[in-house]
Amino acid sequence: MQDAKIKQYILNQSADRQNILTGIHSIIMEEDMTIAASVEQMMGKDMIVYKGRGLMKYGLSSVKNYMSLHVLPIYGSAALFSKYKSLLDKANFQKGCINFKTVEEMPLDITRQLIADCSTIDLLKIREDHLKKSKGSKKK
Repeated sequence: MQDAKIKQYILNQSADRQNILTGIHSIIMEEDMTIAASVEQMMGKDMIVYKGRGLMKYGLSSVKNYMSLHVLPIYGSAALFSKYKSLLDKANFQKGCINFKTVEEMPLDITRQLIADCSTIDLLKIREDHLKKSKGSKKK
């Protein structure tokens, strides 16, 4: 059922965006076996949300002026963030997403590397470790 909703979401986008959205979606599904995808509302817009262990790990959206790839693991890793900000120098890195207009700004080979690097990151474990650490520091 979700596959049909995702396919329909992509088909509802402009023709010039459908190939890149399909490509990125396929890469995420192939490279990260820890996630499940669905179309959900985020920030008032429909997008494809990829969740692992109950937490959003990636998001893929198409809005009026650009497309966005939310890649939460890179925002917890300064090394990954720096690596891909340099490799994707034509894309626009925002606080929680990478905005792009064309495949030239978001090449699929680099996108594949990015998702492969992020696929092993367990956001729930990072969150749990952070909560344990912050509780431990409060007891002192």
